[in-house]
Amino acid sequence: MAKDNIPASVAARAKPNFFDVITILCVIALGIAIASATRHVLQPLNIPSAQAINLDPSYLPGYAIRTTLRMFAALFASLVFTFTYAVVAAKSRRAEMILVPILDILQSVPILGFLTFTVVFFMGLFPGQIIGVELAAIFTIFTSQAWNMAFSMYQSLKTIPEDMSEAAKCFGLTSWQRFWKLEVPAAMPGLIWNMMMSMSGGWFMIVYSETISVGNTEITLPGIGSYVGTAIVHKDLAAIFYAIGAMLFVILAYDQLLFRPLVAWSAKFRFETTNSDTDTTPWLLRLMHRTSFIRWISDYIEGFAHRIAILPIGKRPFRQSYLSKNIISSKTIDIIYVTILCLLGIAAAYFIYQSVYGHISFEEVLHVIGLGFITLIRVVVMIIIATIIWVPAGIWLGLRPQWAKRTQVAAQFMAAFPANLFFPFFVVGIVHFGLNKEIWLTPLMILGTQWYILFNVVGGASTFPGDLREASKSFHIKGWLWWSKVMLPAIFPYYITGALTACGGAWNASIAAEVASWGNDTLKATGLGAYIAEATDAGDVFQVGLGMVVMSTFVILFNRLVWHPLYDYARRRLSFS
Repeated sequence: MAKDNIPASVAARAKPNFFDVITILCVIALGIAIASATRHVLQPLNIPSAQAINLDPSYLPGYAIRTTLRMFAALFASLVFTFTYAVVAAKSRRAEMILVPILDILQSVPILGFLTFTVVFFMGLFPGQIIGVELAAIFTIFTSQAWNMAFSMYQSLKTIPEDMSEAAKCFGLTSWQRFWKLEVPAAMPGLIWNMMMSMSGGWFMIVYSETISVGNTEITLPGIGSYVGTAIVHKDLAAIFYAIGAMLFVILAYDQLLFRPLVAWSAKFRFETTNSDTDTTPWLLRLMHRTSFIRWISDYIEGFAHRIAILPIGKRPFRQSYLSKNIISSKTIDIIYVTILCLLGIAAAYFIYQSVYGHISFEEVLHVIGLGFITLIRVVVMIIIATIIWVPAGIWLGLRPQWAKRTQVAAQFMAAFPANLFFPFFVVGIVHFGLNKEIWLTPLMILGTQWYILFNVVGGASTFPGDLREASKSFHIKGWLWWSKVMLPAIFPYYITGALTACGGAWNASIAAEVASWGNDTLKATGLGAYIAEATDAGDVFQVGLGMVVMSTFVILFNRLVWHPLYDYARRRLSFS
């Protein structure tokens, strides 16, 4: 009797078929490739094959697998960080006062600042082993991925519509159930687009993560990043184009196999009461529906996740009602920021104190602060230009899923394109045409970070409720009125998240952008990034430290005076409720 009640489609799906054979073979091949690429991590660091980089394109597939594994390891660590750090910051008023300013500091510290300490730390954990350097490289990629994902999660949790929160209370959901049934689904669309941006951000810094300097020793890990770095040193344009082709293939692969299905899956979490145009089902999801093996695994995971999500863990809503009234005063937050700035001031005073011993003069401290203002002007100009270009483009794509699908790979590829690969064209062009390097090196700062704005705006526009779109059409709201009263307010919280992370990324990118090299030709622009890069090459710890303190101070002040007030305004006035 039970068998008679089984739908025909389910019964057919339960039988193994040709697609199951292909899927199993692909899984086995993937496992072999991963095992082959990771077996080197337990080898000694001093063997010649551990650091030898061959520009022969036949080595690129192996390099691509190693780089991709490092990036996904960093992405997993970023997800763990996001679901712990950002969630605590969003849900605990007291923790928010400490964690958000710390997050500002973390995203403002240059990548080189992390390398100074983390390389020594991880290599000390595994002395003489490749795994220590691998962990240092993964952590470096993590620092280029985690912050925008954490800000996205934090922003989503703080801007959940009030009526949805009231509905969760009416259904008596515990804090655990509310988190998995309301808050995580609400954060998914924006988080997935930021995961794509994080992968692209990892590509942007891959050269620095796979070529690590410790004192006078340079350690190179096989990968696409080190391949690109070697090609630049040898002025091998053909090798650079091979690397670009390998990057494009890898990005296309993980877009089709991971992000495209995730974007389609996240579409069901939009806040709306009417049907709207959604993206067509990706081919991978259609294939999964035809394979009993994958379908069985996905059904089991889905059932297990559902049982975990409905566990009656946490307090009931009536015990949490006081949280909505426990609002932190702006004065308290200001005190936290003033305390942090005082700590940075103490650090700056330390560098001034070093002038007594001849390490750094007071005039040099003032000089570095002046360089910070020059870089600040570059950052602000680039953010304004990126906003003018990508906000309208992001809204247009977000409201048209089909076009977003077509341009998704292109956007990821452009976002992943390392600035180093543009150096030959910029250096050769500036030298050949006699251009002003102070102006024409500036675009290198934003090439890899402008995409934070695009991806966040696309994520915000894609979650815009369909019923509100229908209402605006019914009232014949068009033109500038539609932009100013409907769409720009709707995507503004997402834009702030993207602009904030893009701004921090532009400061970090200034270290590479203000000093561009191609073979023996090196162009240096005046700015704080060039100062840190030169001090790093010279091995001057005091100058590197001074540059990082000044850069962190500029980023924190800019975030506090510009981005955070705008974010608070968006949370109060521009959230759906």
